[in-house]
Amino acid sequence: MSITKESELVGMKKVSEVVGTTLKFMREYAKVGMSTKELDEYGGKILKSYGAKSAPYETYDFPGFTCISVNEEAAHGIPSEKKILEEGDLINIDVSAELNGFWSDNGGSFVLGKDINNHQPLVNASKNILRKAISHIKGGVKISEIGHLIETEAKNLGFKVIKNLAGHGVGRSLHEEPENILNYRVRTNRERFRKNTTVAIETFISTKSTVAIELNDGWTLVGNKGGYITQHEQTILITAKDPVILTAANGIWD
Repeated sequence: MSITKESELVGMKKVSEVVGTTLKFMREYAKVGMSTKELDEYGGKILKSYGAKSAPYETYDFPGFTCISVNEEAAHGIPSEKKILEEGDLINIDVSAELNGFWSDNGGSFVLGKDINNHQPLVNASKNILRKAISHIKGGVKISEIGHLIETEAKNLGFKVIKNLAGHGVGRSLHEEPENILNYRVRTNRERFRKNTTVAIETFISTKSTVAIELNDGWTLVGNKGGYITQHEQTILITAKDPVILTAANGIWD
């Protein structure tokens, strides 16, 4: 969305702080032996305490308050009582919500407990590439150039990117224009980031796959060639200089 008045900026800051704080608390709450359903319900209670509504639940009738993806799952993992977290699991939590007519989105991958499966390098790549990509965004920058930066950085570290998942505009709804802030360069895309707009920038970094495919449950995404995928996401306000990280409360770079 375009921020045209102070009240809109205040609204976006409020909802972004809520989703950021919820993500941070959920990450800290996650424990070995806990079900993803329990973790999700904890997140749902936090959102409710702020008066916020889960975006996937409200918008898409998603069966959970947040998306919790574990190990080979790339995104849109359904919280379940049967899915029990284990030491060394690669976990992704994606939290998006609506508050007072404003919407914000953020997410992050992390290793639960000890990194016995050596997932940390992939996690680090995802969050560090996101930080670098966001640092290059300002009004007038081509969207395709940020995609090129993300893919180049991933390749330099020996990883790939998922090409059919993307960042997006956010603000008055969960997904707005621009809808395809991709993790690779599409040379024909001449669209540029616009000053005073809010967008969700996401990295999708993988070990083997380049495309996410949907499982039979109608939600969960996995890589087309297997392996593991990490995602980190921040909602930002684009300016003429450095962007403002609206969801910084999530602490994914701490």
